[in-house]
Amino acid sequence: GRLTEADSAGGVFTVTNLGAHRIDAFTPLLEPGQTAILGVGRARPRPAAVDGQVAVRTLVALSLTFDHRVVDGEPAAAFLDDVIALLEDPDRLR
Repeated sequence: GRLTEADSAGGVFTVTNLGAHRIDAFTPLLEPGQTAILGVGRARPRPAAVDGQVAVRTLVALSLTFDHRVVDGEPAAAFLDDVIALLEDPDRLR
């Protein structure tokens, strides 16, 4: 039940996007050696709650799959939260 250094050598993070194929959401699978993979679905207008009202906003589904032997759920969720914050305010990338 433990990883050796060799088990995590060459570990990578991958981003995969199936949005071009009209896929709204999916669960990406880890390949051996990967630490995590972020699946990005298609961005499209959808109803959303904004300040207590229903409004149309462009939304996208993100799915993060990660190896629990390498990273725990809380840091993975914090990473995904940071990605969402940057997508909502891309000026922060400057």
